[in-house]
Amino acid sequence: MPGQSPGHSHGHSHSHGPAAPVSKHLRKVIAAVLIPFAAAVVIGMAVLWPGGAPAHERTGVGFDRQTQQGKVVALQQVDCKSVNAAQVPATGDTSTPEGREAVASQTGECKKATIEVGTGPDKGRKFTEIVQPGAPRQLTNGQEVVVAYAPDAPRDLQYSVIDVNRKLPMALLAGIFALAVVLVGRMRGLFALIALAVSFAVLTLFILPAILQGSNPLVVAVVGASAIMLIALYMCHGLTARTSVAVLGTLVSLLLIGLLGSLFIGWAFLSGNTDDNTGLIHGLYPNIDMSGLLLAGVIIGSLGVLDDVTVTQTSAVWELHQADPTMGPRGLYRAGIRIGRDHIASVVNTLVLAYAGAALPLLLLFSIANSSMGSVANSELVAEEIVRTLVGSIGLVASVPVTTALAALVVSADRTDSPAATPAAGPLRGGRGRRRKR
Repeated sequence: MPGQSPGHSHGHSHSHGPAAPVSKHLRKVIAAVLIPFAAAVVIGMAVLWPGGAPAHERTGVGFDRQTQQGKVVALQQVDCKSVNAAQVPATGDTSTPEGREAVASQTGECKKATIEVGTGPDKGRKFTEIVQPGAPRQLTNGQEVVVAYAPDAPRDLQYSVIDVNRKLPMALLAGIFALAVVLVGRMRGLFALIALAVSFAVLTLFILPAILQGSNPLVVAVVGASAIMLIALYMCHGLTARTSVAVLGTLVSLLLIGLLGSLFIGWAFLSGNTDDNTGLIHGLYPNIDMSGLLLAGVIIGSLGVLDDVTVTQTSAVWELHQADPTMGPRGLYRAGIRIGRDHIASVVNTLVLAYAGAALPLLLLFSIANSSMGSVANSELVAEEIVRTLVGSIGLVASVPVTTALAALVVSADRTDSPAATPAAGPLRGGRGRRRKR
């Protein structure tokens, strides 16, 4: 009706916004929970602060090598046989992949690349690298490369190409990502980028060095993940009761993930030492608890998706309350959980597919070997990913009812104090009064 329209819009003009206000009493209750938690996180970071990664003597294996930047300054086609690129087996056996590759390398055209070292004490020094025709990494003239330096090797063998320089495309892609986030998200997007930078700072300056210093990986991960959660959520969504409820929901879910992860990693006898990289870490720092490191990875890996779920559920409950301020906690929970079920279905599928995509080469190897699904799942390498995926998914699923219940209780407990209810009541009474006059 004409008389109702203006009043209705006025009532909602106060209730809509980034966060609905709550009473001083509820703010005090939320602060009484979160302030000690935040203080504990700060104290934990101060106690565990590593002051940098511990020094060690480089082994020259894998990532633990001295590297410099280089550039291909000349490229020449040569006969592979003339540069002795590969040795054919003494028996001439070509029935194995290695034998066939050796024969092909002897008869093909190789590339002789001259690389100039561009950084470090030997800047300007040149060395040659032979690239076989079947090599996965081919070099081109003028290409930027990463070279490894082995000081104990003979002079002619001290430098070798180990990778190409991808800094420019990576930096360009990061710039496009940042631009897209700011253009679409505006100030929220800018704060999200700042929060992302802070998260990486906590990871690289606190979590990783603290683990290397010998601190318990689980404790470090919990403290570091909590710091990231507090900074990211409040920076992106504001210092509001709505954000505080999302923080509480995330915290409860992280505790559940930590408990389940600890239980099943121990029960399944997962060592966390399953590949060359973890083996190298264990060799360099034998005091690191590798199974604890695995659990720390589960917690940190689940945090990003948890933030998304808890913030979405809290916002959904808040918006439902603003749309109908008379709805009680039970009604809010039922409506919010219906939204959450759709979220669960998509997020869990996303998580499983993300892990499956990362492990695709490994799964392909098992497929080539014609291994059964049971034997594949039983291998430690795959069992780690299964535990990581399922424990994280259980935490995600649990975060929906937990956060929805917390949000419904908080926002409905404030029902009579909230401005969302008061303005709405005035226009309705005024409207009824006008109808009686008619």
